[in-house]
Amino acid sequence: MKLIRWGGAGREKTGVIINDIKYDTSAFGRDYNEDFFEKNGLARLAEFVKANAGKLVRIPDSERLGSPIARPSKIICIGLNYADHAKETNAPTPVEPIIFMKSTTALAGPNDDIITPKNSVKTDWEVELAVVIGKKASYVEEADALDYVAGYTLHNDVSEREFQIERNGTWDKGKGCDTFAPLGPFLATPDELGDINKLRLWLKVNGKTMQDGNTSNFIFSIPFVISYVSQFMTLLPGDVISTGTPAGVGLGFNPPVYLKAGDVVELGIDGLGISRQEVKAYVKN
Repeated sequence: MKLIRWGGAGREKTGVIINDIKYDTSAFGRDYNEDFFEKNGLARLAEFVKANAGKLVRIPDSERLGSPIARPSKIICIGLNYADHAKETNAPTPVEPIIFMKSTTALAGPNDDIITPKNSVKTDWEVELAVVIGKKASYVEEADALDYVAGYTLHNDVSEREFQIERNGTWDKGKGCDTFAPLGPFLATPDELGDINKLRLWLKVNGKTMQDGNTSNFIFSIPFVISYVSQFMTLLPGDVISTGTPAGVGLGFNPPVYLKAGDVVELGIDGLGISRQEVKAYVKN
């Protein structure tokens, strides 16, 4: 299945995509949140969709898409998981996964605006494959790790490099700003995606290709990452693990290139659709 959430920010309803057409499933009665995944929601949703075949209401293409999952308990990110990205940022290739957190308040829809933070001059882009956890996971064996996956989605790990690198402390300062985690357009269950180790991912800024990578170049595989993270924290249903970005981020250029108001970012992953964000400057409400 391909799951979507749609409607105004904070008032999203649920839906599915069938044969490239968006349908409303709000009558199912459950948001795509921790409780949904924990209580076998994917199987029950599939039964609902089957039982209502031909009856589901089509969602107008004009409707906004929200994040395909409700706000999770955690957004966990893996840093420098592509060797070419580590090289372009002059960082050593990690011997263990680098873990950092993204604030859940950064969550945004796939086509929502990116708002550069107040005083930001180094806002950057990162196309990433994100994993959504389907059941509680703690001390998971690598061989069993994919059994804990609900699905996959497209993620732009928007980053403020000055905050991340130059302001001392952890990377989190530059990762968790509002609008810095656009997810979607949809959550694809594993059966929709095929080989997760051979997915092309790309990103353009103002029509120019900046990133063009493939998950075949992971340093640490998805099963390894899930197992590794679960050694340090319990993963709850609906949690997101973003698996890293390939080369081509703004920081890696000489001189570096950063986003400014008016820029348009487009990104995609094989089988996971395309998202598009316009960049706008912070304005005090």
